[in-house]
Amino acid sequence: MPGQRADARRNYAQILAVAEQEVELHGAEASLEQIARVAGVGSATVRRHFPSRRELLEAVFRGRIEDLADLARGLTAASDARAALLEWLGALTDYATSARGMAAALALDEATPEHVHACSTKLVDAVEPLLRRAAGAGAVGAGVTTADLVALVTGIALATEHHADPAGQAHRLLALAVAGISPAR
Repeated sequence: MPGQRADARRNYAQILAVAEQEVELHGAEASLEQIARVAGVGSATVRRHFPSRRELLEAVFRGRIEDLADLARGLTAASDARAALLEWLGALTDYATSARGMAAALALDEATPEHVHACSTKLVDAVEPLLRRAAGAGAVGAGVTTADLVALVTGIALATEHHADPAGQAHRLLALAVAGISPAR
């Protein structure tokens, strides 16, 4: 955004703030026209900043993904590798259940290795050391991957999205899954 005019930077920030609210309220299918209307800009301005729905959704989710990546990096040095991994999985579950439509949104386009988007890459890079420490401590099987854990939480979030208490149900299901993949010693 450096080099952009001040009004373009303001529009970008306004569109992103409105998009975050709309996605929270309506999920990943939030109306781009509604976002433009509430942001006080035209649809063309939204498209100029975010040429596709996927790019807008990635921008919406980027901040939270960065927070999750920071948490994973911070937990890597924790004394209890299992507890650290479970804390991170809990945070991912919180996020996945609060960001309605995140799972579906991040799989909207081609899900081929060539098109792995920046958010997923950032998350995987940050979680790998945490997961390797947990595997080294015997807290998870050596074959468990970050993609497995993200898929597990994504599936749980999708399964509980329309539940009366999505976060509570998601955490209950995560606890059941954890008991199966990493029983407490």
